[in-house]
Amino acid sequence: MSDLVIRRLLVDMQQPIARHWCAGDAFRSAFFNALSMSFPVGEQFFIDSVKNGLKAMPESEQEPYKKEVQGFVGQEATHRRLHSLYNEHLTQLGYVNSWEPRIKKNLGMMAQANVRHWLAVTAANEHFTAILAEWLLRNPEILGTQDERLATLWLWHSAEESEHRSTAFNMYRALNGNEAWRLKWFRRVSAVFLLDVLRQTAANLHKDGALFRLSTWQSGFSFLFGQQGLVRQTYKPWKQYFKSDFHPAQQDDELSRQWLSDNSLKFTPVGA
Repeated sequence: MSDLVIRRLLVDMQQPIARHWCAGDAFRSAFFNALSMSFPVGEQFFIDSVKNGLKAMPESEQEPYKKEVQGFVGQEATHRRLHSLYNEHLTQLGYVNSWEPRIKKNLGMMAQANVRHWLAVTAANEHFTAILAEWLLRNPEILGTQDERLATLWLWHSAEESEHRSTAFNMYRALNGNEAWRLKWFRRVSAVFLLDVLRQTAANLHKDGALFRLSTWQSGFSFLFGQQGLVRQTYKPWKQYFKSDFHPAQQDDELSRQWLSDNSLKFTPVGA
């Protein structure tokens, strides 16, 4: 089991956010803003999944997981709170979060599902966030230098996602979740996630008046498929989830540990 540290990030989320805060780039800003829009409700689902997963275990088997679940919940709750503040600024800029209602609708249909399905969905999403986190920690210049506060937020969030990448997966396995449903949910989550992030990114660009600019999509193509492109660099680790012997711990977390070590003055461990 992992010892997950709950940290309070030392950033001021009261200050306004510039429309194109990410290196002055419309596409990058719209993409990261879209991701942020999904986090508060999504991370609450992840929290509920692992808490309910722990309760579903026989009492005699819960002890090894209790501390890790506490850390997972604390980290995700902190992410949820800061991204809620972030999203308030996006609302003030006139952006409409159409992704969150779709997430709520989809999750509503799972209300009566066995907790193993909740954990399978959570594990699938946590793989997405872990590979995105590794990519971002490897390419922090993507975030630019115009808003150091938001760059710090995204890199800190990435480091912690890498830290707790195994929690839901391990609990799914502990509750005898089978391989067929693990892979079935990963396929579904992959399709829904990719469609929704592109849909919300496009909506954000439309609000900016940048959706139909050639420069926007030239930048977007480079961001997704260029030498450091998101799709180009994450396809292989995404595909690894389908391996029969896959485990999230196989993903190297050196970049996460290094960022947390190098940036220890940017956060305070809760309780320290």
